[in-house]
Amino acid sequence: MKEKYLELIAKQLKCEQWRVANVVSMLEDGNTVPFISRYRKEKTGGLDDAQIVEIQRCMEKFEALEKRKATVRKTIQEQGCLTEELSAKIEECSEASLLEDIYLPYRPKRRTRASVAREAGLGPLAEGMFSCKIQYPLQEASRYMNEKVPTEELVLAGARDIIAEMLNESAYVRGEVRGFLSHRNLVSSATKAAKDNPDALNYRAYFKHNEGINRIPAHRMLAMLRGEREGFLTLKMDLNADRLQEKIYFRVFHKKHPGYVLSVQLRQAVRDALDRLIIPSVTNDLVAKAKDKADLDSIKVFGDNLRQLLLAAPLGPKRVMAVDPGFRNGCKIACIDENGGLLHYETIYPHPPQNEKVKSIVAVSKMMNEYGVEAIGIGNGTASRETKDFFSRIPMPDNCHIYLVSEDGASVYSASEVGREEFPDEDATVRGAVSIGRRLQDPLAELVKIDPKSLGVGQYQHDVDQKLLRHELDRVVEQCVSSVGVNLNTASTYLLSYIAGIGPSLAGSIVEYRSRNGGFRSREELLKVPRLGPKVFKQCSGFLRVIGADNPLDATAIHPEAYALVESMAREVGRTVGQLVGNPMSETLLGGVAEKFVCDEFGPATIKDIIKEVARPARDPREAVQEFAFCDEIHDIEDLEVGMVVPGIVTNITDFGAFVNIGVHKEGLISSYRNRQNAGRSVNPVKALKIGQHIYVKVTSVDLERRRIGLLLEE
Repeated sequence: MKEKYLELIAKQLKCEQWRVANVVSMLEDGNTVPFISRYRKEKTGGLDDAQIVEIQRCMEKFEALEKRKATVRKTIQEQGCLTEELSAKIEECSEASLLEDIYLPYRPKRRTRASVAREAGLGPLAEGMFSCKIQYPLQEASRYMNEKVPTEELVLAGARDIIAEMLNESAYVRGEVRGFLSHRNLVSSATKAAKDNPDALNYRAYFKHNEGINRIPAHRMLAMLRGEREGFLTLKMDLNADRLQEKIYFRVFHKKHPGYVLSVQLRQAVRDALDRLIIPSVTNDLVAKAKDKADLDSIKVFGDNLRQLLLAAPLGPKRVMAVDPGFRNGCKIACIDENGGLLHYETIYPHPPQNEKVKSIVAVSKMMNEYGVEAIGIGNGTASRETKDFFSRIPMPDNCHIYLVSEDGASVYSASEVGREEFPDEDATVRGAVSIGRRLQDPLAELVKIDPKSLGVGQYQHDVDQKLLRHELDRVVEQCVSSVGVNLNTASTYLLSYIAGIGPSLAGSIVEYRSRNGGFRSREELLKVPRLGPKVFKQCSGFLRVIGADNPLDATAIHPEAYALVESMAREVGRTVGQLVGNPMSETLLGGVAEKFVCDEFGPATIKDIIKEVARPARDPREAVQEFAFCDEIHDIEDLEVGMVVPGIVTNITDFGAFVNIGVHKEGLISSYRNRQNAGRSVNPVKALKIGQHIYVKVTSVDLERRRIGLLLEE
């Protein structure tokens, strides 16, 4: 990659250029982000996944820009117009919009008013007026009259059309207009279609709204664009057209000293160029740029939320009674074993209209005893609160706790090809209940089977660039799976497919090899899997665990390339590798000799990570699962009163606030703005929250008519 691009990326990320250069080089060599982040800390200077991904995004943007430059050069060269000066201008461009401004005069055009005027022979007149060599265009106009432009007025109008196009095709003029408009407000207003249309009420906050085009938060930008798309809003720039006209006229023509008569014609041409050509085009560019920024911001919010959801606390391998709650259709119960296998399925009806409470208690108690239930997971959908209250009244075995589990996307899984493949003989209700139980055992392993867009987190997910969203969500899943690691001999195809460097096809080959050969006995055995060569092995092996392997390092996050180093360190302290792995004292023991093994390949940061991993192998970065209880006094929105402080669970986080389940069948909103004001500082405390976090909130408003609840974070 060119040096100037590396400088720009380093400046944007506020880090040293050598870090960027190393990351770009490793990415170009085919290394994955998780591998670079985990095993190449010396080369990156300790950059994290997010920073490396940003470098990758910038790198892809500049690679696309270089391809576009090549196309532009070729097109201009074919026209015989490529000069050294023009080629240098193209080379200097680091923004796509500036490149397109340069290319505009050479872009193949449709028939325009200016081209019609040129066909009528008015080009010399227009060029003379533009250069101010013709000071009295009215006197010259009669010389250009012909059957296409039979009057002086038509001649001058045609000349102005050509001048307007010349201004529109000037990269300098477009840059001036872009700079002017970028500091103006984008104004949204209601259309006639919005009147008396109930669907338009969702956009009433934008019926009279204006905000700086470069300062509009992502959620408002996307909402306004959706309103415009649906015909309820119109968007335009708030600008002083007269001021802009004079600015452009002065910058382009003032030094050429046009006389009064000519200046009248030039001002008309400038105004026409602005109103008809430049302002609409530049406005579209600025709105598109704001949309791109809103997409990236919203996708980041979605990615952050997804990461929190995937890395939610796992219960671990315990027998679970999973409950998909419901009223009329009953509560679907699936008892699953430690590995997520279905043991039993049954439906109980403890709620109205059936109200079979006694019968349901007997059924639940029987299942708990018969299948050795160690935990109960209840979906957080309809009838969740009532179902949790019902189970709370049933005597539980020692250490058997009740947990609320997000069921977003469970119905998608139950009807999916993945669900049918895993449970071909069960219906969708069974699969949904099993999925809830598995989410409690290991959220990451279960949620990778579901399209992230179905998990109920994020903001305006259907309005953003879907290709970018898919790319980011896949990256987040890959990063989460890699950060936790997977058991090579038990992981599903779906989980393996998100390991760095593998993908769905190789994941299938790994599972097939595992089934055929009775499992893997070492990481090195991966090289026997068809199409899994040394390059892929290098990327993926550190994230795969082989429990019970002959080499204890195969069960750790230590990369095989560092095995020889660990063995040398073990010899240095007079121990075997087996004696060191899993021994808390190893950190102190190996720390005393660490400096001896620092080299170009393994720097201090990498050796420190290796020592920690030896002492505490396969550390799970996720927290321990916790029980949660709603306030006993409230069950519905009517039970709420302003000023109440109640417990809740964070279910979604957006730019404009966090949604919280407080057990009243309707989520409340902690407004970002209200909490920022309350905190008395510029940092928004809502941003510090996490999906699934247990918090306390104060009720600030209750709108029974619209069923809206305002909350304030209790710190």
